[in-house]
Amino acid sequence: MEHVATEPSPLPPLLSAELETRSSASAVDLNGTRVAYWSYEPVRETADTRTILVIHGFRGDHHGLLRVADQLPEMRLIMPDLPGFGASAAFRTGGHSVSGYGRFIADFMAALGLGKDTVLLGHSFGSIIASHFVADHPGAVAELILINPIAAPALEGPKGLMTKAAVLYYEAAARLPRGLGNALLRNQLIVRVMSETMAKTQDKALRRFVHAQHSAYFSAFADRDSLLEAFKASVSSNVAEVAPRLALPVLLVAGERDEIATLPDQHKLLPLLPNASLEVIPGVGHLIHYETPEPAAGFIRRFLKEHDA
Repeated sequence: MEHVATEPSPLPPLLSAELETRSSASAVDLNGTRVAYWSYEPVRETADTRTILVIHGFRGDHHGLLRVADQLPEMRLIMPDLPGFGASAAFRTGGHSVSGYGRFIADFMAALGLGKDTVLLGHSFGSIIASHFVADHPGAVAELILINPIAAPALEGPKGLMTKAAVLYYEAAARLPRGLGNALLRNQLIVRVMSETMAKTQDKALRRFVHAQHSAYFSAFADRDSLLEAFKASVSSNVAEVAPRLALPVLLVAGERDEIATLPDQHKLLPLLPNASLEVIPGVGHLIHYETPEPAAGFIRRFLKEHDA
């Protein structure tokens, strides 16, 4: 499996200069798919240092979790761009499904020699991928952390109508001529509306940062077909499906005002998990990783101390 060094991407505002000194960018070839990933070494390795493999959400890439990484200077974080997103190529064979991404995690961990003491962290769609991987590979990782976890079926309940409309949007974009379809998917007005809807902070500088991040990275996908496959995967599965099979320690970090992964759904998910705790951050929605990285990192740090592998 070929590893290729790449240039680190420049850091935006609201991230420390220290984070850049911790960073190295690489790529690995997995079954013909080039996967880009970034490693953030601990500033100083201590007894509390753990290796955390981070799985980002739908239409995101590793940039989305950088503010959380910045708040965990004692940890080693490895953050790939999922195949089909960011700087990673789409899968050459197989669909961009939850099981397909689960195979990717297995192959990626094997390629990097990540052992059973690894902590797996997933945000949003990444929570689905991570939880299903753990259910299918018991013992592969030591702890599981889910931020803004997708706890219930997206096609059911109050969100169902909006989700079905989104499916039509992605299907229409996939059927249009390539130029028109890509223009629709990468339309900056649509991206901005989405960003404005999800952002809950009233801090003007932070809102500008969130909007700039979405503008820069939300449209960094490989092609329309893989994007449609991944979107359908993101709305057709959830964490609750596999919750009883997750016997390892699990941390749920939820946003009080999350309209995608709602707080009532988190409270329904919690008792389904054999060994889990739920932390709720007030005043934030689905963008914990952008808006409230400090309390999220604090919960992660405390959880890992309590469940030291």
